[in-house]
Amino acid sequence: MKLSESVMPISEVKAHASQMIHNISVNRKPVIITLNGRAKAIVQDLHSYEQTQESLAMLKIIALGREDVRKGRLMPLHKAFDDVRLQIRSKRAA
Repeated sequence: MKLSESVMPISEVKAHASQMIHNISVNRKPVIITLNGRAKAIVQDLHSYEQTQESLAMLKIIALGREDVRKGRLMPLHKAFDDVRLQIRSKRAA
């Protein structure tokens, strides 16, 4: 999808906002809004926005995990599970 195909000047947005939002929600293509001929904002449907945010969160988790590995902050899997089991037992006893 080329964003350059979905460009709308602010004057057109003002005149046709409701139709623009309807089109975005139906076809899920974002619209670039221009002001004085320059791109200033992007409007996209809520579902696409939420998917993007979830993807960014997952990428951040992966990056943090890689950083932990790089810095040597890791432990064998069996040790991690033993620690979790120990915490569960201590909470049950409390």
